[in-house]
Amino acid sequence: MKTHKNIVVGSLCALACEFIFGLSYIFTKQITSNISVLALLGWRFLIAFLGMSLLLIFGFLKISLKGKSLKPLFLIALFSPIIYFLGETYGISYTSASESGVFLACIPIASLIASTLLLGKKPKLIQIVGILITLIGVLITIFAVSTSVSFSVIGYIFLLIAVIAYALYSIFVEKAVSYTGAEITFTMLIAGLIVFSILALSEAYINNNLVTLINLPFVDKSFLIAILYQGIACSVIAFFLSNIAIA
Repeated sequence: MKTHKNIVVGSLCALACEFIFGLSYIFTKQITSNISVLALLGWRFLIAFLGMSLLLIFGFLKISLKGKSLKPLFLIALFSPIIYFLGETYGISYTSASESGVFLACIPIASLIASTLLLGKKPKLIQIVGILITLIGVLITIFAVSTSVSFSVIGYIFLLIAVIAYALYSIFVEKAVSYTGAEITFTMLIAGLIVFSILALSEAYINNNLVTLINLPFVDKSFLIAILYQGIACSVIAFFLSNIAIA
C-alpha cells in the first residue's frame, strides 16, 4: 500500500520528469528539421547506454536479472522506448510545437484511463485534479508561445501512437513489481540502443551517408548538445524518475 510519503515522492518525480521531457521537445523539433529522426534516436540511446553503463561499472547502480522472467521487461521496452519514441519523434517532426505539446500533454490522462480499464484501479480525486491542472498549465504555456498548426494527419497519427504506447508502458511498469528501477531502465536503454542503432545505420547505408552519421556529433555542435541532453537527462535521469513515479 502506498504511503503519503510515497505519493509525494512519486508526484515530485513525475513533475521533474515532465519538466525534463518538456525541454527535450525543443531539442527534437530543432534537430529533426535538418537531421534524420533515426540518426537522432540512434545517437541518443548510444549516449544513454554509455552513461548508464558507467554508473553500473563504478558501482553507483546494481542490477540482477538472475532467475527473473524477461517477458515483462520485453513488453515494457517494446512500448517505451521503441514504439513511444518512434511515434513521438516522428510526430514532433511532422507537426508544430504547439500541436505536439497538446498531444503529449494528454499522456497522464491516457495513462489514468488505461490504469482504470486494464488494472481496475479507481482514480482518486486528487489524481484527476492534479492531471487537469497540469494539462491546463501545459496548454496555456504552449498557446502563449505559439498557436501555429500544421494539419499533418500523419503527424497526428504518430503522436496518437506515442500517447497510447506510453499509457500501455505505464501499465506494464506498474505490474513489474519484482524489478528495480535500474533493471527496468537499463533494459529500456539496451532495447533502444539495439533497435534505433540498427534502423539508423540501415537508413544511412541506404542513403550512402554512413560516414556522415558517424561524424554528426563531432561536426554539429547543436546535434551534440541535443544528444547529450536527451541521452543523459531524458533517457537516464527521466527514465528513472518516470519508473519511480509510476511505481
